[in-house]
Amino acid sequence: MKKLFIFVLFISTFGFGTQKEKAFDVGEWFKFRIHYGLINAGYATLEVQESTRNNKKVFHAIGRGYTTGVSRFFFKVNDNYESYFDKETGNPYQYVRKIDEGGYTKNQEGFFNHSKNQVLVKDYKNKTENTYLFPENTQDIISAFYYLRNHPTIDKINIGDSVVIDMFFDNETTKFKLKYIGKQDIETKFGIVPTMVFRPLVQSGRIFKEQESLTVWISDDDNKLPVRIQASLVVGSIKADLEAFKGLKYSFKVKVKE
Repeated sequence: MKKLFIFVLFISTFGFGTQKEKAFDVGEWFKFRIHYGLINAGYATLEVQESTRNNKKVFHAIGRGYTTGVSRFFFKVNDNYESYFDKETGNPYQYVRKIDEGGYTKNQEGFFNHSKNQVLVKDYKNKTENTYLFPENTQDIISAFYYLRNHPTIDKINIGDSVVIDMFFDNETTKFKLKYIGKQDIETKFGIVPTMVFRPLVQSGRIFKEQESLTVWISDDDNKLPVRIQASLVVGSIKADLEAFKGLKYSFKVKVKE
């Protein structure tokens, strides 16, 4: 299940806001239960705090993913991702990536200089420092999805249309593309939740069956909260369901059964 927890953490921040106000605020927290078939594989959490960078208040998003029970015995995952990003522009100032996935480890920090379009990556494990160029408005892996929650053109998107942004990850900038599928009401532990369905385009091959193997259901309300994530893998499938939440900026929309 290596790297699968990464996708859950990334997509856990994923949603779109058509409103002028932010879809989230300091204090937002939610938790996903990740299951592989009938096996409870682990959990992923994401929360928004406040911090200071460059003498100004910024959002500080913290994502964690970890295996539990039998899954932890066979494959231990303990991932930590953090991002400090501007409250107005959404542009990142700094990211943290500290992971342990079955013995595969990374311990890095990236520092963005948007005036020079450069990011300084400090690799504490390998004791290296490298600087990379990036296009304007590039996001890190966590800030990208908060940025998308308030994307300015998402209210005009039609079924089949896609949104593309630049994202810096693993020492390079790539195009992150996602396609809008439509609306769907889904059954959850909280009741029937109206959702918007998106399909991020991912690389096919070793993990995913094909480019469009990942599907995300986002609450169709002002929070644009991720409700479900499902991926078809080379072997089987993995699903993550919203388990708990608190500190939402708006009421969570649930339909009453007739």
